[in-house]
Amino acid sequence: MKQTDNRIPTSSGAWRSVLTGVGVMALASAASASNPKLSPEFNNSGNILIADQFNNRVIETDPYGAIVWSFGLGPNDFSARSPIGVNDAQRVGTLTLMAGTGTPPGVIPQAPGGAVDNRVMLVDPEGRIVWQYGQFGLTGSGPNLLNTPVQSTFLPNSDILITDQANNRIIEVNMAKKIVWQYPGSNTNDADQLVGPNSAELLENGHILIADQGNNRAIEVTRKDQIVSMFSAGGTANTVAFASRLDNGDTLLTDAGNSRAVEVDTNDNIVWQYVTDTDPNSVAAPLPTRAVRLKNGDTLISDQFNNRVIRVSPEGAIVASQGLPLAGGGAIGNNVGYDLHTTEMGLYSPYDAKVIGDYTGLTPPVDSSHGR
Repeated sequence: MKQTDNRIPTSSGAWRSVLTGVGVMALASAASASNPKLSPEFNNSGNILIADQFNNRVIETDPYGAIVWSFGLGPNDFSARSPIGVNDAQRVGTLTLMAGTGTPPGVIPQAPGGAVDNRVMLVDPEGRIVWQYGQFGLTGSGPNLLNTPVQSTFLPNSDILITDQANNRIIEVNMAKKIVWQYPGSNTNDADQLVGPNSAELLENGHILIADQGNNRAIEVTRKDQIVSMFSAGGTANTVAFASRLDNGDTLLTDAGNSRAVEVDTNDNIVWQYVTDTDPNSVAAPLPTRAVRLKNGDTLISDQFNNRVIRVSPEGAIVASQGLPLAGGGAIGNNVGYDLHTTEMGLYSPYDAKVIGDYTGLTPPVDSSHGR
C-alpha cells in the first residue's frame, strides 16, 4: 500500500458516531493502564509504536527511545489491565489497535504456566478500551472468541482484519462484532489451508496478503477465497512471520526461521535481505517477527529474542537501535529490560514495531481515495 500521513481524528463527530453507533463507547469504563497526563509528544509522526511482548505493554517512543505513551503494567502483571504477550500494535488516528495474544506456558519465568489473553482492542490515549473483540482468559472460535490473535489490521471501511492464529483463520470483523469475511472460508482445498498464520494485510487490489507461517509462505488471496500468488523466497523461507506489499510491487517477508528480512520480486526471486543473527552476541535463533519498509527506504525490524528494534539501511547498516546492547543468552537474550521512561534500559522480546504516520507497504486505516 502507498504511504499516507492521514489520520482519523477521534475528536471528530464522524468518527465518534461510528463508534457510538454500534455501542462500543460503553466499553470506555473498562479502563486499563491509563496515563495520568498525556505527553505533548504523543502521536507525533516519526515516533515508533512497539508491541513490547513479554513486558505486557504497548509503548510509543520518540526516535531516540524516550517513552511518550504506554498501555500495560509491565512484565509481572497478568491481569486484564495489560495486553498479555502483545504481538501487534497499530495507531489509528489517536486510538491504538493492539492484539493481546497471551503467553504460552514454559516460555518466561514470570508466567511458567502461561497466561491466556485473546483480545483485539482499540485503546484511547487515556488508556480506556473503547472497542474489543475476543475475551481475556477465554479461548474459542465462536462469536466474540479468539485463540491466539497475533495481529490485527484496521481497514479503511472501519472493519478489522484479525489473524486468529490457533484457529488457523483470518477473519474480518465489523464494529458491531460480526464476522463479515474469513479465509479459508469456502476454500476446502487441503493445500490452501492455513497453518498458524501470523499476519494479514489488505492490498490496493482488494486482495489479502497473508503470512502463512506454518506453511513457510506468504499467500495473496481473493475475496472469493482463492490463492492467486505465493511467496517463499524461492522455497527457502522458514516460518514466515509477516508479509507486506511494497510500492514497487515486491513483497517483503519476515523469514523468522532464517533470522532475516527478505524482499522478493513478483517471481519470488530474492532482491534484498538482511540477517539479524550475524553479531557474535546474538542469540542463536532470534526469530525476528516484523520487518516493515519505511518511506525513506530503511527497514524497521522487530528482532524478537535479541530484545531489540533496529532500523536498517538499504545497504544493510544498522542506523538506529532500541533496546539494550546484545549480550548473548539462550532462547531469549540476556539483555532483557523494563523501564517506564526509555527503551535504553531494555525491551522484552518486542514482536512488532511501526513508525507512526508511515504506512509504506501497510494498509492505511483511511481510504486513499478519500481525504488524502
